[in-house]
Amino acid sequence: MPAALELLAPVKPIACWSFDHTLEGKEPAMPPLRWSDGEPTWVADGASGDGGLRIEPGAHAYIPRAELGALNVCGPDARVTVVAWVKRRSAQPWQFIAGVWDETRAKRQYGLFLNAARYTDQPTLQRHPCADRLHGHISDVGGPTAGDVCCLTYATGRTPLPLDAWLMLALTYDGSAIRVYVNGELDTWEGANPFYLGGGIFDGSEGGADFTIGSNSVAGHMGNAFDGVLGGLAVFDRTLAESDLQRLHASARPA
Repeated sequence: MPAALELLAPVKPIACWSFDHTLEGKEPAMPPLRWSDGEPTWVADGASGDGGLRIEPGAHAYIPRAELGALNVCGPDARVTVVAWVKRRSAQPWQFIAGVWDETRAKRQYGLFLNAARYTDQPTLQRHPCADRLHGHISDVGGPTAGDVCCLTYATGRTPLPLDAWLMLALTYDGSAIRVYVNGELDTWEGANPFYLGGGIFDGSEGGADFTIGSNSVAGHMGNAFDGVLGGLAVFDRTLAESDLQRLHASARPA
């Protein structure tokens, strides 16, 4: 997977992990991931033939807020892209892949989710049932959307995602719209993807959220547990174009 990212040169991620026998981030150097509730198992089933992490529900990784560095993407002019190579293992609702997203303390910034129970229809800001979709969350306020108990500002893809198949999933935000992509293609859904949002990304300051993988803080505990294999992860402090994501997908398919 890191070799695929070289196709985007001179653009580089602010952090990336290939999970090829190691839990350490690739260049640029990042603080080590800390695992809670058990480290995942490395399996020879990676997105580029190198292997991946089998993350059981409940296990999650984090980088403390004080060590985030460039992963603290925030501010009125913030741009972000999160790309993950995943293989889903269950249809359990609400699975968090990665991001800076603390619902407990209203410190939401950006986060990539799977399988929310509902999607937001932007024209009405009403939520409706859905399943097996990709969701890209951005918050400009940190807390719930005004007039609601939840954060409603997230894009949702139209396509139901299969289990036990490698997928390259991506979230982008360009300052005016949130978009989600499946295997390099914009998964367009009228009223849901793109999801238009100005205002940038909430700045949680020194007391903001950690960067987490596999779970996020919700209702006072770590929840929204991911269940699957994670073959790679990359975060950029810019908006990748669809053509960039298409090249990544084409070059990092499973062997």
